[in-house]
Amino acid sequence: MGAVIGVIGGGQLARMMIPPAVALGIEVRVLAETEGSSASLAATAVGDYRDAATVLAFAFDVDVVTFDHEHVPQEVLAALVAAGIPVRPGPDALAVAQDKLVMRARLGALGIPVPAWAEVRDRSELAQFLAANGGAAVVKTPRGGYDGKGVRVVRDAADADDWLAAGPVLAEELVVFRRELAQLVARRPSGELAAWPLAETVQVGGVCAEVIAPAPDGGSLIVEAREMAAAIAHGLEVTGVLAVELFETVDGRLLVNELAMRPHNSGHWTIDGAVTSQFEQHLRAVLDLPLGDPSPVAAVSVMVNVLGGPAGAHLPDRYPAAFAAHPDVKFHSYGKDSRPGRKVGHVTATGGDADAVRTRARAAAGFFDS
Repeated sequence: MGAVIGVIGGGQLARMMIPPAVALGIEVRVLAETEGSSASLAATAVGDYRDAATVLAFAFDVDVVTFDHEHVPQEVLAALVAAGIPVRPGPDALAVAQDKLVMRARLGALGIPVPAWAEVRDRSELAQFLAANGGAAVVKTPRGGYDGKGVRVVRDAADADDWLAAGPVLAEELVVFRRELAQLVARRPSGELAAWPLAETVQVGGVCAEVIAPAPDGGSLIVEAREMAAAIAHGLEVTGVLAVELFETVDGRLLVNELAMRPHNSGHWTIDGAVTSQFEQHLRAVLDLPLGDPSPVAAVSVMVNVLGGPAGAHLPDRYPAAFAAHPDVKFHSYGKDSRPGRKVGHVTATGGDADAVRTRARAAAGFFDS
């Protein structure tokens, strides 16, 4: 029998681990939050990932535990470790991804460039930060925010009173940036590291809409981003895929915005656009197997997210027209019910000309999200 990997979380990231696991002869078991989850094909248990007894019962006979998200509480992770179950990435690394204040402090200790920031406990401290940073700031809840949630631009200290009532928040300078980039790497426990090409990400309303890989006009940023991500992965002893989301400032600097210690939306293009996808690589890494080749298979890959379409829409009904119009574009469904703005799938196009590839990917996505 092959290795058994337990994945906590039943979302689309767990779902996309299934095909490479089948190809490698690896068994994937999923602890899903609800029945009918995106990863229901491999869901062997449904339960609360915040309950240690539930998680231990799920994981008692797997070879390693990994994650679809970073939200498993530290006390649950500690219970897994105490039971002798390998947890990858480990609790110390995940703590950095779980709390943005911890993330900023740890990155600073590693000498990684980040926006100017402060832990703010009340309105007066936020007012001081605003005064020192041009009168505007980005305020983030330390835990739980993603896809534009838990993030707010403020210009008056009173604008964050509701969040401050619940505890400290992270205040950051409002970075003037040219574009957003993402550098993905994978690291195994032995220390071997592999890096995919630097990608450009396009956000709409705080949600990733498109990814272009490799990032156009990367220049010297290609080496800088790779070295930065490697330093983070080794410094935090990350096991598995690490996504480093970056700002390229108008004066050409790179600043780390966010980290994710799992496969990431900015790496979905690798399924069809790289020799080894981020999902296969994550499986290899957490099992401490030699890593695969991350090289791109085409000059350009463009991934476009499908964001819901009309509520109740049945995406397979649109396959005939979409596939007839774009037989060379790959579509990936997440098995979710449609509703406007929800990530229900993505399309990836590859080719030699960036503008042409992007046009094809957008046109194909249009069959599903409108």
